[in-house]
Amino acid sequence: MMSGVLKRSIEIAGHRTSITLENDFWAALREIAEEKQMTLRALVAEIDAGRGENNLSSAIRLHVLTHYRTRSSDLLNRSNGST
Repeated sequence: MMSGVLKRSIEIAGHRTSITLENDFWAALREIAEEKQMTLRALVAEIDAGRGENNLSSAIRLHVLTHYRTRSSDLLNRSNGST
């Protein structure tokens, strides 16, 4: 699967910042924001606030990965009869 890279400028915490992510990560981030009933900007601000010293683009990728790993684990547990 090929995914182009897209750079976007978002205002978070009162300042504009540029974020470079692959298109698939932007799409996944929008899906997560929609699930959480948040704006994309609010979700990125939440990730930014908790990222520590990590690069924001990397923190976003890790957030997306963690989200889908958790979802996958939850589905697996449900299919195995666990709660």
